[in-house]
Amino acid sequence: MDVLRGEVPERRPVWFMRQAGRYLPEYRALRAEAGSFLNLCYDPVKACEVTLQPLRRFDIDAAILFSDILVVPHALGLDLRFAEGEGPILQTVRSEDEVARLKVSQPGDQFKKVAETVALVRAGLAPEKALIGFCGAPWTVASYMIEGGSSKRLRAKSVAEENPAWFADLMDRLVEVSVHYLCMQVEAGADCVQIFDSWAGDLEGETLERCVFAPISRMVKLLKARFSRLPVIGFARGIGLRQADFARATGVDAVSVEDDLVLSDVLATLPPAVAVQGNLSPQELLAGGGAMREAVAALLSSVPKQRHIFNLGHGIVPPTPIAHVAEVVAMIRAAD
Repeated sequence: MDVLRGEVPERRPVWFMRQAGRYLPEYRALRAEAGSFLNLCYDPVKACEVTLQPLRRFDIDAAILFSDILVVPHALGLDLRFAEGEGPILQTVRSEDEVARLKVSQPGDQFKKVAETVALVRAGLAPEKALIGFCGAPWTVASYMIEGGSSKRLRAKSVAEENPAWFADLMDRLVEVSVHYLCMQVEAGADCVQIFDSWAGDLEGETLERCVFAPISRMVKLLKARFSRLPVIGFARGIGLRQADFARATGVDAVSVEDDLVLSDVLATLPPAVAVQGNLSPQELLAGGGAMREAVAALLSSVPKQRHIFNLGHGIVPPTPIAHVAEVVAMIRAAD
């Protein structure tokens, strides 16, 4: 929180995207007990336990809510299931009538269950640890809604470029409901939020600015009108060297950067008040050894701790050895 607010931190903060997940045996046991991924997401007690599991193993500085970005379309009334080996299967939205049927003004009780999870986590979390709420960005969530799952998103990209009235309406509705969802998380105890635009890199030029930059900018303005000191982290995956444009256009307090960019180069282009988050490669974390240690050391030496939140360029992959995560955390703490 110090870094996000432009203050000098006592130490370099660190957390990991997907830090609660399949690389932990305690997660796998609870997932089996829950019976399905959605059951786990919507059981506040179990979701709280999953959120807190990595903080019991590692000296990290934040918990991130255990949930999924598709909670939003599910709460809007779309059928959702997760098939083993296939990923999410979501009811599609591809017309004005289907957009109009979304329950934006009265979403289902999924949001309430997530808020219950947030409150339980905050109660079980040490006061010096931050709690990160999150949602998917409108473009990424819309792409799932148009495609019906995690395909190559060719249909969604075509719709975004053509920008029919129903798509613009869908994006507006997603801005509205996503802000409502994040506000519920903040009211329940989240200290900051991260907006995940996982498929931002599918778009470019005017379409990128209209479908990624503009909706997130609106979200940030609405969030800060409600909570003036709420830090917002933006993760526009795949936009490459446009991170500075993204930061200026949206007003986020930090940009989370994928691992194919040099973090110090990105930081040099950002407004002085904007921090960077990232960007160790998940594959380097998986492999471990000398290459991992060299990459960690390079990050620590190239980016000052007052503007850096150590993280990965994307999420921890399931086969990652727990010992590798512990070693990275130990290196960060030794450097402090």
